[in-house]
Amino acid sequence: MYATASLQNARTPVIGDVSVTNSTSTSPCQIRCSSCTLKHVCLPMGLTTEDVERLDNVVYFHRPVKRGQPLYRSGAPFNAIYAIRVGSFKAAVVHDDGREQVTGFQMAGELIGLDGISTEKHTCDAIALEDSEVCVIPFQHLEKLCRESETMQRHVHKIMSSEIVGKHGLMLMLGNMHAEERLATFLLNLSQRLKARGYSPIAFQLRMSRAEIGSYLGMKLETVSRTFSKFQDQGLINTQQKKIEITDLEGLKHIIGR
Repeated sequence: MYATASLQNARTPVIGDVSVTNSTSTSPCQIRCSSCTLKHVCLPMGLTTEDVERLDNVVYFHRPVKRGQPLYRSGAPFNAIYAIRVGSFKAAVVHDDGREQVTGFQMAGELIGLDGISTEKHTCDAIALEDSEVCVIPFQHLEKLCRESETMQRHVHKIMSSEIVGKHGLMLMLGNMHAEERLATFLLNLSQRLKARGYSPIAFQLRMSRAEIGSYLGMKLETVSRTFSKFQDQGLINTQQKKIEITDLEGLKHIIGR
């Protein structure tokens, strides 16, 4: 799952088509997949040297996205998926009445843009929660690579399956968990994902606002703030604005277990 980001009215064109080579919104990759510090998160185990070289030839654009700006918008043509190299994003759907529903948070080392595969159009907005950078992966090239590498094909299938499982998990959480369980689950999930990337699992800074957390967890802003305060009073966490320190990891797990 994952800086208050205001939605912009202007539609930013999606860059990812291999014919787009002179756009100012992309730059050639200086760091290749083979030398990236996040390759242990992004890439599947078991890729051969030849497979990695093929991937280096596929991922040849980086695209910077400023905080609050969209990587893509709902309805934009789908032609690429993106690996987050730096920063974090939120996925959100804006309803006809202007209300925003956050459907996910993604951080460095994760892929975004998979929502566009089935209809060839994106079904949500992807908004940067901080100054970020993504690796552009043209989907037609990725498909070709998957046909040539069974390991890569299995990896992409696992990512798609994980997306489905994640959506089911969110539905179960919103349907069956009370406020404390929801927030504890959110913090523990974030902790685990940061740990996998070599960051501290107990001391970190939230990149999203309390309102965005509430939108994602199906909770009112007041309930989110009250639950954070309750956790602090119980000695489970320390909070200072967006800085979080988990002081009782087992205590948070106990909230979910009960």
